Amino acid sequence: MAGKARIGIIGAGWWAVVNHIPVLQKIADCEVVAVNRLGKGELAEVQAKFGIAQGFEDYREMLDRVPMDAVVISSPHTLHYEQAAAALQKGCQVLVEKPLTTNSADARALVALADRVGRQIVVPYGWNFKPWTEQARQLATRVGRIEHVVLQMANALEDLFAGQPMRETEGAMFRPPASTWADPKRAGGFGWGQLVHALGLLFRVADLAPEEVFAITGQSPAGVDYYDAAAVRFTGGATGAVSGSATLPKGRPVQIDLRIFGSEGMLLVDIERERIELRRRDGADTVIPLKPGDGAYTCEEPLAVLVDIALGRETLNGAPGIVGQRAVEVLDAMYRSAASGKMERA
Repeated sequence: MAGKARIGIIGAGWWAVVNHIPVLQKIADCEVVAVNRLGKGELAEVQAKFGIAQGFEDYREMLDRVPMDAVVISSPHTLHYEQAAAALQKGCQVLVEKPLTTNSADARALVALADRVGRQIVVPYGWNFKPWTEQARQLATRVGRIEHVVLQMANALEDLFAGQPMRETEGAMFRPPASTWADPKRAGGFGWGQLVHALGLLFRVADLAPEEVFAITGQSPAGVDYYDAAAVRFTGGATGAVSGSATLPKGRPVQIDLRIFGSEGMLLVDIERERIELRRRDGADTVIPLKPGDGAYTCEEPLAVLVDIALGRETLNGAPGIVGQRAVEVLDAMYRSAASGKMERA
């Protein structure tokens, strides 16, 4: 495909104006051709700030009226499925903010739809697009049969999930709304909002599919999960322990610790301490050397991958739809189990 990739934005809230639109406008071979958000005044503000000529409060009208090669969906969690499905049906490649959807059936339907129409889904799990993630994926094939997984994540978002303004967004054009992040009826909570990142990394590194989940959660003052504790059984019999916490003290780096135990050894991926180690029973160990800063979250690469896909270029999609689907399957079952007190099917 010649020329520039034509990109539309659905849901121009806090993260889209802080990251997605500025990053895309720095990429020479793409153009943000249209933007959608609710609120006539807020929409006009976004258009004026970024010089986007076409703005719409109704995303369907935008899809109908503006020719686009790809769409970025950065709306509230519960809207992702319907908006991504509509964009795919219009022939667009799509980047869908995490979580891909908020239930397993919708996630599977969206991935199947993308396959049917010959389009790709990109879920912007930032760590999945690091070069070392592909190296870790290759090392995971050397642990033998995967038998057990330990996955832990923590970050400093106590305020966000308590329904308070997120300290780091003070002075931003828009701030993350409590209706998205701290409302239990709208897929708020640490699992949907953050633990999904760690699960996305797991399902990129390891070829696993969740089968059933038992979970308990600890609640924030707003009634969403601050803390998640889940036992997972994967197809093939492997077991897993998944943990999440929103109450790391401010100023500390994000913690993600992934340990994969297999019949021939184990793989460690530790983002906080920036280390990746394969330890094998036969002593044929491998350590991937990481530099300070290699564990930092990346925001630019997923958008660059979307542009490459829209232009028909060969590129590595570090978080395709199936990765997003499997993360949703764990979380959907986790929340159902926490409510029922029973093991739930993924």
